[in-house]
Amino acid sequence: MNKADPKKFRVKSFGCQMNVYDGERMNEMLVDQGMTRADEGEDADLVVLNTCHIREKAAEKVYSDIGRLRKKDGSTPMIAVAGCVAQAEGKEISRRAPTVDIVVGPQAYHRLPELIARAKTGRKALDTDMPANSKFDVLPVRQKQARPNAFLTVQEGCDKFCTYCVVPYTRGAEISRPWADLIDEAKALVDGGAKEITLLGQNVNAWRGADQSGKDRGLDGLIRALDRISGLERIRYTTSHPNDMTQELIEAHGDVAKLMPYLHLPVQSGSNAILKAMNRSHTTESYLTILERVRHVRPDIAISGDFIVGFPGESDRDFEDTLEVVRQANYSQAYSFKYSPRAGTPAATMEDQIAPEIMNERLQRLQALLNEQQHAFNRQAVGRTTQALLERKGKLDGQLVGKTPWLQSVHIIAPDLAIGDMVDVDIESAGPNSLAGRLNERIAA
Repeated sequence: MNKADPKKFRVKSFGCQMNVYDGERMNEMLVDQGMTRADEGEDADLVVLNTCHIREKAAEKVYSDIGRLRKKDGSTPMIAVAGCVAQAEGKEISRRAPTVDIVVGPQAYHRLPELIARAKTGRKALDTDMPANSKFDVLPVRQKQARPNAFLTVQEGCDKFCTYCVVPYTRGAEISRPWADLIDEAKALVDGGAKEITLLGQNVNAWRGADQSGKDRGLDGLIRALDRISGLERIRYTTSHPNDMTQELIEAHGDVAKLMPYLHLPVQSGSNAILKAMNRSHTTESYLTILERVRHVRPDIAISGDFIVGFPGESDRDFEDTLEVVRQANYSQAYSFKYSPRAGTPAATMEDQIAPEIMNERLQRLQALLNEQQHAFNRQAVGRTTQALLERKGKLDGQLVGKTPWLQSVHIIAPDLAIGDMVDVDIESAGPNSLAGRLNERIAA
């Protein structure tokens, strides 16, 4: 099969859950065009690298991947670079990697069939436009899900302009998808086998839209509508911004049984001075108050967060303040990273950049505390019976891995069960990253 006429394709997604969603939609779109997915180990005539630009050296990793793309006969497949690196690098990708045929940004991937047709003529195809919302209007209907949990993008882009972040430049301004489109897509996902839906957005709780009667609704209203979909058993959402954590959304955690007791709410730093330098619109005090209000309506909720250590100007005192916020918040899990500059962001040119060895030491101390909290949270589950949605096979014979309502992975030996089953599990032991249990025979019987 020659490069000019791709029949088999592979989409490789990196980074965030929204990229996973975008990758799924590109898969569906290419299948809708008559192409077939290449099996593992099989040559693909078209390879789409769906990239993320958040992590350090993301662009360099993409160029490294491009250089390794070869078919078994030594030829190069048609290569498309999509996602945030494509948006940020643009024409630079074609200059540095001449084998790349297509460069398409995250707001324009619905035009991929047109770009493929252009590339088949031997011309380079570039599209990094940011048309508002139009890609969702032309994507095909959702296909049957291969797993019981599905992602649903409800909001894209960001208007917050945190000084370290490239998202406003690669994903564009905040937009909310229409109510009816989301309800229809959620129903299609459930009809296709999904039992759990995770609502996605760069600032997912900034979603707003008019419902079927024209009434303005926030994310809480959308969640309450999804709660009424028969067959949908679990609802989650990520990633949230403290500035958009409304009281109505907080109350939904106490009212909506399908809304899982888990909240990912990044704070980034425990120092108000650093938060101001980051252009975050909250303080440590307002952040902790939100957590208190959420725990008031849902005492068992698991709280997750994000942290950046070594932001320009971060002093020892600032870092100690971060550790204190971690102690007060008491996370079930959290993600932490060393600050790394992104070209074009204000923080990249700030004075007082922190030395790598100081960042390393701070990150190790922070992660030790977060890991301690995560392990303690997991240990609290031992001896309890909880529900688990089985999502994948484990490494052992007859082993399946599921998720608890609190997003903990739990391993059970259950050769007679299947992926997608919702079961009651007795938790017998807890490690730092997962739980182990057995099927509750009394309830199962």
